[in-house]
Amino acid sequence: MSTDTPDDAPNAEPARPEARGPRGFQDRRGPDLIAERRIVERVSAVYERWGFEPLETSAFEYADALGKFLPDADRPNEGVFALQDDDDQWMALRYDLTAPLARYAAQSWETLPKPFRRYAFGPVWRNEKPGPGRFREFIQCDADTVGSDRPEADAEILALAVEGLTAAGLDRDQAQIKVSNRKLFDGLFTAGGIDDPARRLTALRAIDKFDRLGWEGVAALLGEGRLDESGDYTKGAQLPGPLIGTIERFLASAGDAALSRADTLSAIARAGDLGAEGDQALKELQAVDTALGLMGVDEAAVRFDPTVVRGLEYYTGVVFEAELLLPTTDEKGRPVRFGSIGGGGRYDDLVARFTGQSVPATGFSFGVSRLAAALRASGRDPAGEVRGPVVVIAFSDTDMAHYLGAVAELRAAGIAAELYLGRAGMKAQMKYADRRGAPVAVLLGGDEIASGQVTLKDLDAGRRLSQAVSDNAEWKQARPGQQTLPRSEMVAAIRAILEGSSISG
Repeated sequence: MSTDTPDDAPNAEPARPEARGPRGFQDRRGPDLIAERRIVERVSAVYERWGFEPLETSAFEYADALGKFLPDADRPNEGVFALQDDDDQWMALRYDLTAPLARYAAQSWETLPKPFRRYAFGPVWRNEKPGPGRFREFIQCDADTVGSDRPEADAEILALAVEGLTAAGLDRDQAQIKVSNRKLFDGLFTAGGIDDPARRLTALRAIDKFDRLGWEGVAALLGEGRLDESGDYTKGAQLPGPLIGTIERFLASAGDAALSRADTLSAIARAGDLGAEGDQALKELQAVDTALGLMGVDEAAVRFDPTVVRGLEYYTGVVFEAELLLPTTDEKGRPVRFGSIGGGGRYDDLVARFTGQSVPATGFSFGVSRLAAALRASGRDPAGEVRGPVVVIAFSDTDMAHYLGAVAELRAAGIAAELYLGRAGMKAQMKYADRRGAPVAVLLGGDEIASGQVTLKDLDAGRRLSQAVSDNAEWKQARPGQQTLPRSEMVAAIRAILEGSSISG
């Protein structure tokens, strides 16, 4: 006879779920969030100074409005997270901030100033395989101009990107934006007899991997296909051999990073017959170069590079990629390469999906989370020194009015403060204050209250002094970072501590 208790027995305990986060998503605490918020604040100030207004669209869009610019498949949630509403329409979490802008512009075009200049920031989601440093949810920040076909609009976005990345925490020589034009390859494909849009897109996505795979890997993807180290096989664009050779010479024509933008364009022009589309691309890039020069954008900050194509399908002209040049290391001090931290380009057909009429547009996007991680890996944490609040220690329930009064006074003076509201003793409360990164602990014991005084423990000073005191008795005798002073001087003393000076009690 079995003695096992069935799962549905009246007295059976309910099954407990395992506490686990979904793959590809992160839980983030104060320092990470503060770092991203500071980047966004600094960059937003630049964008607004350049005349771009903020816009926020919803996290969900109808799946047909987003379009299938990520990898195509029969199911509607390929590459995105999608669900079916009660009216049978498919909705999906946005995979970038550009497709929602196109929908908004088409929907609101009659009431918008034209050109429409907007910036946006927020989370985006991609239903892709997660990996180290590759997440399914991340923060992006975009700036776009919708309604201008002028090359100067592209140049302004590039100059804006340079200043925005500088404001985010990068020196001018720590990032470089590489620029090309998709029409250059359109001309090459036309000359090579490749008219199939799918084969062209496959070839462009292969060329987009040039930095990572080198020419040998790209050549395989332009041809029959490539087997990577994991054993996965990627089918190639199956271009003819002579065209692959032409592309190799074309990419090599501008491989010298020391060339000026104008010299690079001359090298591209000599690479071969680019056709009418390629010639038009060169004229557009020449106009961009002229505008960049007039805006004082350094040759090293923005340069032309024909290997840049951008993988997303909706780009139609000028494209660019922001590459991080800042030396970065991992937790063990080993060099790591972040590579691209942003990009963008011209997408003149995206709004036309809704209206049937071409509406030119251009923009730049960078990954806020990725840039914050890169800065941290370089030893330049954008969050800076994140201090916790001043912690008021609670000794007894009967003196709660004194504690609440002290914390209220500190907050009214603009000082971040909290009252410990647990039920632990003095030692545990001090440990709590240390874990919170508190700069000061406020002690209002019975003796202090009776004498109208307060004891302050400068925890930052205590942490510094503890490194120089090895004997426990010596530590107790020194009482580092501690002062007792009149209660009326509490706010001034704490402010002095926070500002790096000291007041002796």
